[in-house]
Amino acid sequence: MSLFFPVFYGSYRRDRMGIRLADYAVAGLRERGFESELVDARAVGLPMLDRMYKEYEPGQAPAAMEELAQTLRRADGFVFVEGEYNWNIQPGLKNLIDHYLEEWFWRPAAVMSYSAGRLAGVRAATSLIPTLSEMGMVPVNAAVSVGQIGKTLDENAVPLGEAGEALGKSFAKCVGALEWWALAVKDAVAARETPF
Repeated sequence: MSLFFPVFYGSYRRDRMGIRLADYAVAGLRERGFESELVDARAVGLPMLDRMYKEYEPGQAPAAMEELAQTLRRADGFVFVEGEYNWNIQPGLKNLIDHYLEEWFWRPAAVMSYSAGRLAGVRAATSLIPTLSEMGMVPVNAAVSVGQIGKTLDENAVPLGEAGEALGKSFAKCVGALEWWALAVKDAVAARETPF
């Protein structure tokens, strides 16, 4: 049985470079035998949060929200690819996350951050990690941080030079941790009821 790890990406910008890392993550997960798909917040197009998914009567949530809820329920873990907006989480990604709650519970999450500069989005990652924890996920400790993304991945998400090699190593470590936690959580949930 293949594990399913959707990749979430939150930039709404016109000339977004982080999509390269999101595409790289989806392809890398599939190459390792996992099921994966891109969940692009801009393409999903949820409105600014007014009502959470759980606040709709069954069958009454907007179609895009219902479809994403099904993806979340099916997932064995999550990958979040995010850039940094003023030291913080991209608003599109945060808005998408906040539309759900129980659908995130009891699964691991990996954070992959990026920037055009040298800081690699790590300040935003440090904001995202406690948010994911609050939403009931277990953030894995092996993160991916990509500085100067345009010099690390080309427009087809192909790694470039030494920076690309470093990305490959950190990605492998991160995915290994994500898989380990996903399998551990599956075993734990099968063995006993969750506390809530």
